Amino acid sequence: MYRKRTKASKKYNAMREARLRQIEEGPTPDYPRDLPDLRRQIVIEDYDFGYVRYEINLYKTNRIDSYRMEVDGAIILECIGWSRVLERVRKAFLRVQAT
Repeated sequence: MYRKRTKASKKYNAMREARLRQIEEGPTPDYPRDLPDLRRQIVIEDYDFGYVRYEINLYKTNRIDSYRMEVDGAIILECIGWSRVLERVRKAFLRVQAT
């Protein structure tokens, strides 16, 4: 048969009540401000094989760590993270051999 912990329960209940009372009486936390629709913009100008300019716009989504990605006005992905955006930019450009 299991023993019921009485002393520890009283102690933890008192600690929990004190913490809840401290939260209720304390100041309200500062919530993050509303994010703009266009959160990040990447402009890439490539001169290797003639002048090419790409504009990547990252718009806000329901998640704070994800973006809606548009490249030159066309929607590419609806929900993509920052590291995946950088991965796609890196893979989009060809490697140039040294001459």
